Amino acid sequence: MAAKQLTIYTGKRKTANARVRITPGNGVIKVNGKDYVEYFSGRPLLVKTVEDSLRVVGLLGTYDVMVNVHGGGVHAQADAIRHGVAKAILAIDGNYHDALKRNGYLTRDPRVVERKKYGRAGARKKFQFSKR
Repeated sequence: MAAKQLTIYTGKRKTANARVRITPGNGVIKVNGKDYVEYFSGRPLLVKTVEDSLRVVGLLGTYDVMVNVHGGGVHAQADAIRHGVAKAILAIDGNYHDALKRNGYLTRDPRVVERKKYGRAGARKKFQFSKR
């Protein structure tokens, strides 16, 4: 019996960080110890987002995915998981590169919240202007 192949990769989105462990198995996906459908309960779009990387290459149901995710909101966490799973799949088999890249799952989304500037109320908010 061959040893199980374990791949660990990180996915990021805004301030959410996801550590993804992927092993050959029967399609169990756990996020922070819970089933991913339960973790993203009431949000079917986020459940689909988590599955996207596996679905686009046709591996949904063939790998077990264990994820520890923290930071950000639930939407950013789902995107971070998708990014990490895509990177892990690419490490397992490089032939999936074109399909993952075409769907934009390998690109880290660089958009983050702009920092607040000193002397101002927010990042862009200016002082009130009075013409007279």
